[in-house]
Amino acid sequence: ARAAGVDGFIVPDLPVDEGGAFYDRAAAAGLDAVQLVAPTSPDDRVRMIGERSRGFLYYVSLTGVTGSRQKLAADLPRRLSQIRKLTDKPLCVGFGVSTPAHAAELGRAADGVIVGSALIDCWEKAGPGPAGLAAAGKFIASLRKGLDALKGG
Repeated sequence: ARAAGVDGFIVPDLPVDEGGAFYDRAAAAGLDAVQLVAPTSPDDRVRMIGERSRGFLYYVSLTGVTGSRQKLAADLPRRLSQIRKLTDKPLCVGFGVSTPAHAAELGRAADGVIVGSALIDCWEKAGPGPAGLAAAGKFIASLRKGLDALKGG
């Protein structure tokens, strides 16, 4: 993976306390093993995840399944602030991120924004081939514009 240019892995279904061999091998190869933190993660678990994770922590912004949402969780800034007291790892937020306004809102509190389902939805609506690629690029540019608005351009 390293030779192919991979920087790390996100393995959502491999809990931090069960993936020791994988995480050790990834670290030995110079690869980041990014861990997920959920809204329901207790403080002691967040600390453990922060100690074991390399790269950044992926904060799952809501309980339930991933997918586009109209609104982000109301307690998101408070929860990110609480997590920052437990770890010094950068925090990136995903799940439900769907609009430039969401990206801008997260840019105020998080170190990064993760978008999956909304990007796939955009691509699928535009169709395969160049049209889907162009639509995806336009969508990503709109998210970037939302983040750039925080810096004044």
